[in-house]
Amino acid sequence: MPAVTVEDILVLPRVERPDPVASRERPVRSVTVAPSGFEGEGFPVRRAFAGVPQGELDPFVHLDQMGEVDYAPGEPKGTPWHPHRGFETVTYLIDGVFRHQDSIGGGGRITDGDTQWMTAGAGILHIEAPPEELVVSGGLFHGVQLWVNLPAAKKWEPPRYQDIGRASQTLVASHDGGALVRIIAGTLGVHGGPGATHTPITLVHATVEPGARVELPWPSDQNALVYVLAGSGTVGSAAHPVSTGRLAVLGEGDHLVVGASQAPDARAPKLEVLLLGGVPIREPVAWYGPFVMNTEEELRQAFDDYQKGRLGQVPATHIGS
Repeated sequence: MPAVTVEDILVLPRVERPDPVASRERPVRSVTVAPSGFEGEGFPVRRAFAGVPQGELDPFVHLDQMGEVDYAPGEPKGTPWHPHRGFETVTYLIDGVFRHQDSIGGGGRITDGDTQWMTAGAGILHIEAPPEELVVSGGLFHGVQLWVNLPAAKKWEPPRYQDIGRASQTLVASHDGGALVRIIAGTLGVHGGPGATHTPITLVHATVEPGARVELPWPSDQNALVYVLAGSGTVGSAAHPVSTGRLAVLGEGDHLVVGASQAPDARAPKLEVLLLGGVPIREPVAWYGPFVMNTEEELRQAFDDYQKGRLGQVPATHIGS
């Protein structure tokens, strides 16, 4: 799992340890298991939010862990052209290569720690697919795609695309150097990530060394979710056990605690976690397929607009390598 790494984590700035007296730890409310499925043309995913009430996820709608899968030659798959309206998609690629193209001219190649952030807004068409060389050679593929809801006032914003290269991520270490923390969006203490968001969120990927315990400040006005990408460990001072494909929903507070197993599985020697938080929108959610709106009438309008070509047109040139 390469993502973004450093040779010497001790040279990085440190995230200040939360004050154990003044800061409230976020308790674990629930731990759920992500079921497996398939997306697009048939690539394997884990549905990280399955079984969790929408109110506990707000402002997030959907999270897929794509892979981890080691494709044989000819096996890599993507998605066909499809529409979106009313939310943002965030694709963070940990291993492998993917290409994005959309109907407003956005897109490009992402690999090993890159993030693409697409605001669908009033409507957009896009496609995500492996480049030709990956289809021919096969290889490792692993990433996540997060859907972030937009408030009603922002659902009709013009679509936009952000390319957040791995070099622009903010890299910090936990207070004792036991974890590498990659900030993609939002802030941890005084350290902020590069992602520009309509809905205030925090998106972090942390790699925790075996036996290490991480205490991170967390915005008190946001919810807090811990999803395990790989490895095993615990969440909270009460040491709720978690492992690959588990999602922990945390309660209110000012900081969160994650620990890695002392004797990890040889296949995943470190604990890899995705940490998510966002300011709840607290509006009705009408979600069906590729559209996330506020009402059923708006959903029907989105499908009608798509069928009549109002969400954009597939470009004349198709996605390349």
